[in-house]
Amino acid sequence: MSLLKSIVDKYNRVSLILRILIGLIIGTILGLIVPKAAGLVLLGEIFVGALKAIAPILVFVLIVSAFAAGGSKLDKKFGLVLWLYMISTFMAAVAANVASFLFPVKIIFPNKVDTSAAATAPQTISSVLSNLVKNMVDNPIHALSEANYIGILFWSVMLGIALRILASDKTKVMLTDISDGVSQCVRWIINVAPFGIMGLVYNTVSTNGLKIFRTYGQLILVLVGTMLVVALIIDPFISFLTIHRNPYPLVFRCLRESGLTAFFTRSSAANIPVNMRLCERLGLDKDLYSVSIPLGATINMDGAAITISIMTLATAYTLGIHVSVPTAVILSFLSALAACGASGVAGGSLLLIPMACSLFGISNDIAMQTVAVGYIIGVVQDSVETALNSSGDVMFAATAEYRSWQKKGKSLPTFLGGTTKVDI
Repeated sequence: MSLLKSIVDKYNRVSLILRILIGLIIGTILGLIVPKAAGLVLLGEIFVGALKAIAPILVFVLIVSAFAAGGSKLDKKFGLVLWLYMISTFMAAVAANVASFLFPVKIIFPNKVDTSAAATAPQTISSVLSNLVKNMVDNPIHALSEANYIGILFWSVMLGIALRILASDKTKVMLTDISDGVSQCVRWIINVAPFGIMGLVYNTVSTNGLKIFRTYGQLILVLVGTMLVVALIIDPFISFLTIHRNPYPLVFRCLRESGLTAFFTRSSAANIPVNMRLCERLGLDKDLYSVSIPLGATINMDGAAITISIMTLATAYTLGIHVSVPTAVILSFLSALAACGASGVAGGSLLLIPMACSLFGISNDIAMQTVAVGYIIGVVQDSVETALNSSGDVMFAATAEYRSWQKKGKSLPTFLGGTTKVDI
């Protein structure tokens, strides 16, 4: 027993990021030399399954507790977070259109395409907005079981406000205790992330190898390159304009601690607990991030806007359709708005491509072939997209929080040149 305790203590003393990198390397090596180890695949499935299972409960109890105990704190800085999310998503769509004009790509359509998903792919922006409203008033139990975060947000806010008005102090303390208990469960799950990520990397390498880079290499480069430009130039510039400080220490930390896990889980929802923990370490107000992080997983969709725009324009180029600048501007608005509804549509950003293709008169059958290509390259595209989306959720929540610190005369954290110490 003492030996096991000693091993666990040594494991916990090693940086989580270092442990994750070690798991990544081991998973890659094993994926190349032992491609049929089902047990390793199971490790990844268990890890992602645990995160997906706890995330809806965590979001619900955190938001209810935040509004019940201190909802009045969600003032101007919360509005700033929303503004940062929206402007970032729109600028990502603009960047994607510019990249497509500079580096036009044509798509190699697969010979056989499964169009069974066509029935669930929205064809108009009104259908996207309709889905959002329907998800918002979903049965709360169903919303929790299906991880419908729009519904979870709506009902948790409603319940939190009601409890703020009606609940006794003891009830509010109980809600805080429940919130802390669920948060502790999340910490335990995150602590074993290196084993889960080892399994996820193993599954990716053993299943796909490097063959997708040969067939769709140029398309992947344009997609990933645009996402990197947004992550390393556009989003940091937006943050700089807000806090007037070098944003890169914050950017790199969010990419390292949020983007890395999001890259392998390929799920913004599964990464919500990771982002919550990072916000806590950054010293952010729990009342703010307990609402803004799950909201960001829904509306801060830079990667989705990029994917929709580039894949749509690639389809247009393949069919020989001329794309004018005014049409590209309209596509930027459409992609940004549609991206905000991606999490409420089965299949995520890829199934919003047919809607964008309809802007150019492209038939649904052809658009669904583009969707099929998206699934083929998804192991790369979706991973980078999720990393961009999830890390941006924390970065802009922190940007808004630190802006409020400046207005109140409070010093920024040391890694941004201030004197306030946070958990590095």
